[in-house]
Amino acid sequence: MNEDRQDSEQTTHFGFRQVPKNEKARLVRNVFDSVADQYDLMNDMMSFGVHRLWKRLTVFLGQVRHGERVLDLAGGTGDLTRLFHPRVGDTGEVILADINASMLRRGRDRLTDEGLVGGIRYVQVDAQALPFVGESFDCITIGFGLRNVTDKDKALASMYRVLRPGGRLLILEFSKPTNELFSRIYDLYSFKLLPLMGKLIAGDPDSYRYLAESIRMHPDQDTLKGMMAKAGFERIEYFNLTQGVVAIHRGYKL
Repeated sequence: MNEDRQDSEQTTHFGFRQVPKNEKARLVRNVFDSVADQYDLMNDMMSFGVHRLWKRLTVFLGQVRHGERVLDLAGGTGDLTRLFHPRVGDTGEVILADINASMLRRGRDRLTDEGLVGGIRYVQVDAQALPFVGESFDCITIGFGLRNVTDKDKALASMYRVLRPGGRLLILEFSKPTNELFSRIYDLYSFKLLPLMGKLIAGDPDSYRYLAESIRMHPDQDTLKGMMAKAGFERIEYFNLTQGVVAIHRGYKL
């Protein structure tokens, strides 16, 4: 029994597989290196464009005001950063952060091409050990990234540390559908159609198979709410979107 416990402490899930904890970051990096060039197209195809509405609602719930400082973790190709940029204005700042260099580079190039060159910084970071001084940000978002983090509790504690009093954390992530019939249809879509779309569009069915598996391994709505409370967040609530396929969790540092 002690050996089983030691094994569980040294391994974590990568999709449905158990892998050494120190290997997961590399495996996740390989996934995003592979899909970076087709990431935006696949997001539109997989969600039928609805991901744009999910992200707009996340930004709305962030209640960001002129002059504030925002950290967009796992910011990828910059969808949330683009939406936050006009809200913080000339005196504010948005930091687009990602652990994956390929995604960060694509986000920087994309936003630069759109003319967004002021008030945005790009930083490669690990969410588990954020390299910022305490109480640096008014709002932190992590969109579709927390499920890929090896130690989610450590990441949540790191986010709490760098938030200012009154600051908000917004977690936009796939979650657990609330309707049983819809859940069955969603499973069929996830495990049959997603890998096929990944093969046809991105030439990479395995990465999208991992996507489906990683979603199923992610904590459900109430479990994640409890994890946020453990990290110190208060006034935590979540908003189910699209029958619970996606949820936005919001918590405050008071």
